[in-house]
Amino acid sequence: MSAGTGRGAGMTIDSPGALLRRYGLHARHSWGQNFLIAPEVHTAIAVASGARPGRRVIEIGAGLGTLTDRLLATGAEVWAIERDRDLCAVLRAELGERPNFTLHEADAVRFDYTAAIAGQAEPVAIVGNLPYQLTGPLLFALLEQAPTGGPWVVMVQKEVADRLCARPGEDDYGGVTAVLSRVRTISRVRNVPRGCFLPAPRVDSAVIRLDARPEPLGAVADEAGLRQLVRTAFQQRRKVLVNSLAALGSRAEAQAWCAAAGIDPGVRPETLGPEQFAALQRAREAAGAGAA
Repeated sequence: MSAGTGRGAGMTIDSPGALLRRYGLHARHSWGQNFLIAPEVHTAIAVASGARPGRRVIEIGAGLGTLTDRLLATGAEVWAIERDRDLCAVLRAELGERPNFTLHEADAVRFDYTAAIAGQAEPVAIVGNLPYQLTGPLLFALLEQAPTGGPWVVMVQKEVADRLCARPGEDDYGGVTAVLSRVRTISRVRNVPRGCFLPAPRVDSAVIRLDARPEPLGAVADEAGLRQLVRTAFQQRRKVLVNSLAALGSRAEAQAWCAAAGIDPGVRPETLGPEQFAALQRAREAAGAGAA
């Protein structure tokens, strides 16, 4: 798909290519900037987010404002986060007069999502085209600050989407999936070929949606301790579970945690679901070894 010069349905601002030319800007490769130029993908993200009047939508990395514009057209209140000063100037010039638009010139990894979602009558949706190098930090920032509430609809590298949508026992399944899928159901909205971006990256992307579960798959007292346990287990994923967990204490302790959780110590970590990791963490906590 090429950039073109026209506007997509429901859009009031020009294409990314036209905006870059107008303001004399270029994508910052060091920041992983690739601007989405496919109106149908903008629409798919807006629909998946449930954007509508009365709902706040937080957009991570608003860029040139093309997705922002589509979200605003739904009547939603859009809080756009962007750290690039040049792009913030574009956003203010193109969208600054829209009454339902608020720009936050900030680093999305350090943004206060807790404050942004507080006091809203409807769950706040979070959307964004996540820079590839910041996908992990951003998802964990959201996990810590916005574990419940409205959907997250995010664009990630297709390989990352494959891992996040994988199930226990599958080759792509990993620690991040185990942690996130405990509190969020993860589904693929659509794949997005590399030609849908300007400039085109070297990899394809995908839009995924993460919806909050009514209750986590397994309660634990120490969320950080659970993340430590899962991370340690998957650092040597080809080892049997008891040998992986021995790095958190001793082999005897790892054997005891597995026994208390009702899990075979000889299985490999990638076969365990979120509930089983939570059971192991509860066993560590009961033994006084659960703190991260």
